[in-house]
Amino acid sequence: MESLETDRRLQILNAATKSFAQYGYKATTMDLIAKMANVGKGTIYNFFRNKEELFHEIIARLIDEMEQVAEASMDPDASFYANLHSALFSILEFRKTHQLTLKLFEEQKEMGTPAVNDMVEKIEERIIDYLKGMLERAIQAGKIKPCNPELTAFIMFKLYVAIIFDWEKHHDSLSKEEIAEAFELYLLKGLQN
Repeated sequence: MESLETDRRLQILNAATKSFAQYGYKATTMDLIAKMANVGKGTIYNFFRNKEELFHEIIARLIDEMEQVAEASMDPDASFYANLHSALFSILEFRKTHQLTLKLFEEQKEMGTPAVNDMVEKIEERIIDYLKGMLERAIQAGKIKPCNPELTAFIMFKLYVAIIFDWEKHHDSLSKEEIAEAFELYLLKGLQN
């Protein structure tokens, strides 16, 4: 019985994820999710109080998936800087190619839906917190000089977003290597001679 409930809950989560990715948060209804999940609308309410709770669960899973992508991109034998670049790049590539995040960022930009704005902010906070943890461990291990890890994580994240998303609006995309070089020059080495 528990396995059937787990399967049904997963079926609802998958259908809701697909609906949010296709139609956005605002246009997704519990009726639509029920239809896509092939369950009665009441069944959804057995697992989730409302659309917001369902959305929160999906975003939590999305964030976990992003962190797994970042972890998988790192090489234990590589330098801290190489792993930092690899983690950041993979998170932002994930964000750039994942259907749900694409739709969320589009809806945020076009409609400014409050629930979507909150979730985008939550995603960005978790990414910054993840980077902050990497920086704190690097400081403790003596791999980088002491700094404010939260501020540094924020700056790193915003720089990457600018390079990957904003630059491409008016220029050719940069390769992963070009991004790493720019990141190293401007953030890790600085511009001094």
